[in-house]
Amino acid sequence: MPETYTTVLDRIVDGTTAVLLLEADETVVDELTVAVEELPDDGRHEGAVFDATVDRDAGELLEATYREEVERDRRESVRKRFDRLSERLSDEE
Repeated sequence: MPETYTTVLDRIVDGTTAVLLLEADETVVDELTVAVEELPDDGRHEGAVFDATVDRDAGELLEATYREEVERDRRESVRKRFDRLSERLSDEE
């Protein structure tokens, strides 16, 4: 039965296979490997975020929509978290 997930492109193996992490409630619930060509052109890079419709039973990606804005927000959030952590470390020295 098809379900829709927020999906992150974790890595590309040998330039041909994409490893996608399927998330539910901001937690990784599964992993799916697909041919890179199945993904939208603008989202064929590590860290890309998609809304993806997946048939987990069949292990198939049915549809993927690249979410550039969501990816940008996630990267910004990680950068801010890193900056806060590095400030704390400098204060401890």
